[in-house]
Amino acid sequence: MNHHHRKILHAIFAHPVNSNLDAKDVTHVLAGLGADIDSKTGSRVGVELNGYAAAFHLTNHRLLKAEVLQVRKFLETCGVTPDAYPL
Repeated sequence: MNHHHRKILHAIFAHPVNSNLDAKDVTHVLAGLGADIDSKTGSRVGVELNGYAAAFHLTNHRLLKAEVLQVRKFLETCGVTPDAYPL
């Protein structure tokens, strides 16, 4: 995971919730963590990481706060924390 990916990971977990994250960057972070990413119908993306699976609505835009919270909750469920990836 490169420095840019670690910055995005920390932004996902930042308080207050960051609503200035690009969906493509978040997808690259998930891939950098070792997730299997599968395109679904429409703009949905299936993600499987550490035995957990989820589907996200990631289009080519900035993520809404609710979408960032969904990704954050999924990462927490998978056991991923930003502390494991220092800047």
